[in-house]
Amino acid sequence: MSQENVEIVRSFSLGTDVDIAPLFRDDERWATAASLIAPLLHPDFECTATLFGTETRSYGRGPEGFRAFWLDWTGPWATYRTERERITDLGDRVLDFGREFGRREGSTREVKAFNAAVWTFRDGKVVGFDAYADRAGALKAVGLEE
Repeated sequence: MSQENVEIVRSFSLGTDVDIAPLFRDDERWATAASLIAPLLHPDFECTATLFGTETRSYGRGPEGFRAFWLDWTGPWATYRTERERITDLGDRVLDFGREFGRREGSTREVKAFNAAVWTFRDGKVVGFDAYADRAGALKAVGLEE
């Protein structure tokens, strides 16, 4: 089942040149996206984020919890795009390292960040999406070291 988990994680990527901020900000675009991801989410799906430090914030359950996270995460950015760097199969979890690029309103300069997410699976569906502002936190969460 773990290779299927990796493929599900990959299916959430829209491409490195796609600005994802409008997807989450526009209700119509989000409704379309939510209808596509909802079947991939376990009924107990929950989205959390551990930013800098140790405090973990819950964004709620279901597709709307996923949207709430991305609205918060992309809030400061006029444009925001992501690029997968490495996906590691950990059985019922998938460690996802990415590069993210954001540009603030009024700026032409894009800022790059390196972060990670841990996707947890149950019964072939995503039951948890845990975002980390730093990779060390994600590695620690899955019992690995850099």
